[in-house]
Amino acid sequence: MKKYEVSVVIPNFNGEKLLEKNLPFLLKAKENPDNCIVEIIIVDDDSQDGSVKLITKIFPEIRLIKHKINRGFSAAVNTGVRMAKGDLVLLMNTDVVPSENFLVPVFKHFDNEKVFAVSLHEKGFGWAKGSFSAGYIQLGMGEESEAAHSSFYVSGGSGVFRRAYWMKLSGMDEKLFSPFYWEDIDLCYRAGKRGYINLWEPEAKVEHNHESTISKFPKSYVQRIRERNQLLLIWKNIHSPKFIRNHALGVLRRLLRHPGYIRVVFMALGKLGIVMKERRKEIKLSKVSDEAIFMRF
Repeated sequence: MKKYEVSVVIPNFNGEKLLEKNLPFLLKAKENPDNCIVEIIIVDDDSQDGSVKLITKIFPEIRLIKHKINRGFSAAVNTGVRMAKGDLVLLMNTDVVPSENFLVPVFKHFDNEKVFAVSLHEKGFGWAKGSFSAGYIQLGMGEESEAAHSSFYVSGGSGVFRRAYWMKLSGMDEKLFSPFYWEDIDLCYRAGKRGYINLWEPEAKVEHNHESTISKFPKSYVQRIRERNQLLLIWKNIHSPKFIRNHALGVLRRLLRHPGYIRVVFMALGKLGIVMKERRKEIKLSKVSDEAIFMRF
């Protein structure tokens, strides 16, 4: 097995209490040489709480990068990965708590040069399923098991990514998916269509307490962003003529059943110029069909 170096990248926005509670567990894991963690980077996305002061005073060993304005999850993560020196990058949310040797089972997978990313095992959650039905990408979850499994995507909150491939894929698409949701799915789907592999590793154990800052936003706003970004991902990445026809019918059905959905469609149409430019790029670079991707799950 090759020797790897891991950079941990944590995006933070007003996460002072979570950092104070959870960073000591990560620092303890860093002390375990088998985890191969060479640095911890926190990208602060213009927090208005005491996050920066806490990191500077209590956790000076952590590398702190500060955004002068709030740019959203994707931008914060991209900044951290660009600055990382490890050949593998672990993305962690502030509400994720690692076990002491959580990275050890991951490294063997990266000996396969086709592997792009490996999702850690959040307690209570299995590998990610993906299907295309009713004209939309539908997400689900496989059962927790004792064996590694293909995963439709690798979580941007608890996943290990090969940095070289990340850079080749241009990272998360912050132009389309900011401030949050579907950016990790978009990245992994693009990786899959270029022939790379995404996995889930059951022995790489963490606990995700789901206390992220997204919960502080109004639920109606979060739902609209989630639905808008679902449309943008499909318009950008689904190239199968059959799937495109099904999607058009699916959108029409939703509009007939839920007329308020027109607001989401118009939100997505506001980014149509960007999404079509990215779509042409993905069509050119894709090597694997949409049908082949979904057949795996």
